[in-house]
This record gives sequence, structure tokens and C-alpha cells, in this order.
Amino acid sequence: MVWVLLFFLIALTITADNKWLASLFVMAVLAPPIYINNLYILPYFRRKPWVFLGLFLINAAFFSIISAFIIGIILEQQRLQSFINLFGILMLALTFASALKMARDSFIRRQEEKKAELQLLKAQLNPHFLFNTLNNLYGLSVIKSDKLPDLMLKLSDLLRYSLYDTSTVFVPLEKEIKYLENYISLEKIRLEETQINFSVQGSISDKNITPMLLIVFVENAFKHLGEQEEKVTILIDVNENDLNFTCENTIEDSPTENLEKEKGGIGLGNAKKAKVVISKQSYTHYP
Repeated sequence: MVWVLLFFLIALTITADNKWLASLFVMAVLAPPIYINNLYILPYFRRKPWVFLGLFLINAAFFSIISAFIIGIILEQQRLQSFINLFGILMLALTFASALKMARDSFIRRQEEKKAELQLLKAQLNPHFLFNTLNNLYGLSVIKSDKLPDLMLKLSDLLRYSLYDTSTVFVPLEKEIKYLENYISLEKIRLEETQINFSVQGSISDKNITPMLLIVFVENAFKHLGEQEEKVTILIDVNENDLNFTCENTIEDSPTENLEKEKGGIGLGNAKKAKVVISKQSYTHYP
């Protein structure tokens, strides 16, 4: 796109009998030194700046000499003046091309870093959830509960989603809510005496969310229930631009800041990091 734009810009501004042929010649002069600079010389910019500067000047001077020699033969112009003009043009073109290449590489590198960080956070969130669920299953297996087979089926559905449907940055909000519903159903089988209220308000179609972001709060709500009047309330309110998520429970008397310190919990911390990563990656503010 840059080359096409540059071609038409030269054709509109150059003074020559055949503007299109002259524009092609200018492009032929600019392209080799620019690609040599971007592919082979620019990598030295951070590692060996003096080597980069030397190769940068040699590259510009070499192609300026060749171009001035060709122009001198074709147009019978003074070669020294042509060299000076071409050297100045090439210096500007190479500087602009280098800046453009560095900006593009920096943007791609930041995107790859954010994607890798998000994948790492999701990889940590999934075992965090699985660890807590297996603890529940272990407790039921010890007492040989009849609820265990149903819980295993629910767990199978949950793992299928977490393993196969969460590989992308965003998933449909409907799938994520269905995932929460399956988890809550699993907890209802285990906690018959706990009052669980789950409500979704607003339209959830055609909306996306990062996977496994809300489950951390839901499972912690069940993990840290109080001993009396056990109750969990989960409310998802969706409007055009925002998703407001409320998760409340009857908590124990222990301080809130200690909830995630048991056994080195990582869930809430990673959820906060994931929120920042997604916000930077999608350039969208997440309340």
C-alpha cells in the first residue's frame, strides 16, 4: 500500500515528459536500498548502532552512485549534482522506511506479547478451577456419595468447554454464561442446603467476552461460604456497551484479604492481570 501510494504521489509531482516511466525509475531506485536496509542493516540498530550507521550510509551512497551514473548516461546530466540530489533523497527515504519498519515490528511484538501473556493467564486459570473442583469430588468420593456420577458428567462438560472453546481471545457471551450455569448446577448438587440465586438481565446475543474470566469469582463465592444462612447471589446485567457482574455470598469471619492466600491461590490475581491484558489488546475499557 505504501509503494502504490508513493508511486502515484511521484507521478503527480514529478516534472518529466513521461511521468509514469519516470515514476517507475524512481521506484526502481528506491526499492533495492530500502529492502536491503530493512532486512539486513536495520537489525544492527539496537545491537551495534555504529555498524548500523556505517552500513546505512554505504547503502545510500552505493545506490546513489549507480543511479547517478545511469542518469548521466541517459539524460547526459552532471553526475556529481545527480549524486548529491539522489543521496539526499535516499537518506530521507531510508530514514522514513526504517521508522515505518520499526513501528510495525514494535506493534506486532506488543500484540504477540499480550497474546502470549493472555494465554499464560488462561492456562493458570484453568488448573485453578480444576484444582478446586477435584477437591469437591474427592470429598464426595470419601463419603461414597450418590451425587458423584452426576458431578463427573458436569465436570466433563466444563472441561470440554475450557479445553476446546477457550483457545481464542474472546468467546460468545452465551457460551460463557452457559459455562457458569453448568458450574452452578454442579455446586447445587453438592450444596443442597445453600440458597443459590443466578440471574442474567439484558440481551447476551452477539456479544463477546474473554473466556474463564468470571468463573474465578463464582468458584471463590462457593469456596468461602459462611457456616450459617449460606447464600450465593450471582447477577449479570448486560447493556449495549458494558457488562456489570455481581457475585456475593455469606462469608466467614476471616478477613477478605486472606481469602486468596490459602494454598497460594492465584485466581483473583490472574483475573486482574487478564483484565489489563485484554483492555490493552482490544483498546477497549472494561469496567
